[in-house]
Amino acid sequence: MSKHSRKLAKLVDTSPKEETAILVALIHQNETEALVHEHLDELAFLTETLGAKAIHRFTQRMDKPDTRSFVGSGKLEDIKAYIEYFAVDMVIFDEDLSPSQVKVLENELKIKIYDRSMLILDIFLSRAQTAQAKTQVELARFQYLLPRLTRMWTHLERQRGGTATRGGAGEKEIETDKRDIRRKIDILREKLKKIEKQGQTQRKSRGGIVRVALVGYTNVGKSTLMNLLTKENILAENKLFATVDSTVRKVVLENIPFLISDTVGFIRKLPTHLIESFKSTLSEIEEADLLVHVVDISHPSFEDQIAVVNQTLSELGAGDKPMIMVFNKIDIAPKMPSEEVLMEMSEFEVEQANFIDFDKLEASYAKKSAIKPVFMAAENATNIEGFRTSITAEVKKIHKKMYPHYLADEVLDMSQFPEED
Repeated sequence: MSKHSRKLAKLVDTSPKEETAILVALIHQNETEALVHEHLDELAFLTETLGAKAIHRFTQRMDKPDTRSFVGSGKLEDIKAYIEYFAVDMVIFDEDLSPSQVKVLENELKIKIYDRSMLILDIFLSRAQTAQAKTQVELARFQYLLPRLTRMWTHLERQRGGTATRGGAGEKEIETDKRDIRRKIDILREKLKKIEKQGQTQRKSRGGIVRVALVGYTNVGKSTLMNLLTKENILAENKLFATVDSTVRKVVLENIPFLISDTVGFIRKLPTHLIESFKSTLSEIEEADLLVHVVDISHPSFEDQIAVVNQTLSELGAGDKPMIMVFNKIDIAPKMPSEEVLMEMSEFEVEQANFIDFDKLEASYAKKSAIKPVFMAAENATNIEGFRTSITAEVKKIHKKMYPHYLADEVLDMSQFPEED
């Protein structure tokens, strides 16, 4: 191809341009820089899930955000200079911004501003499949967006699929958009009431059968485990929030039937509006007889993720339910090697490797619960039999309480329990 042809091809290139983003976070008191960058790694993964690319990070050590612009004036100038030089499309903050902060930042930076909640809400919207999930997310998103509408980014611009324009919208258009959003919120609330009523009827029809819910941080392998157990093809991707819709399936193990649901993954700082809107979906967890808490043991902060999930379960009123802890992805976790191998390593190498002692971890969680934890790798079915044995034993206990005189060879008519997507 000639030089002229290459130039011409470049001019007529109509392929969609990947949007670029810079990430911003504060390092609060008692937080280490390493921890904040770990949080930014998660934010970068969220950004990728949305379809954009994080190209730079800015951090600033502050006890609390600047009330006007979140970061200090000097840091804001640094961010502004970077945006202008590299023509960045958006700035994403790892915390929630007040409406006034959004307004100031858009006026100063002249590009699209995302805070953590809006980023998660938009990801949920892109992943939702069912009418219920779509309605729930749209409602939460509009409620969050309403006080934050600015001249740079109206919801109409976003619905058109475009990014914020540098000219932005006028004040009259913003007021029109606000009225439109309030009307949409009312419509969505009514729609959600009808959908939730149908859901309550469906859940009531499941009475008399053990119900199990898979819970855990996002992207820990719940859907892969669900596929393994039910032999179905449920979407399982290496992306955050691959599952937004609650999926319920029937399973029979050793003649004992039960329903298992794959629920939306939790995450640090999950938006309050989203939890409120998703209450009907999360009722799969509230009404479950048994929880299976799936953990990505290969993640360097898996214990922090466990704490986030446990806190969210407590907020939902499900913190005291029987629970099987499933430590997933053992095939890629840094397992503690033998003493001989350790002897050949320096203290620094051992410290950097961040090995996990599975035996100690098992003993620790065995003290917290009467149910022994399971270590497995759902991706390649490692110890799937151990998981099946554990879940069967717990389901049997609950089933026996429901049906004390149930015969082992009796088969329940499963046609009365319709499947849901």
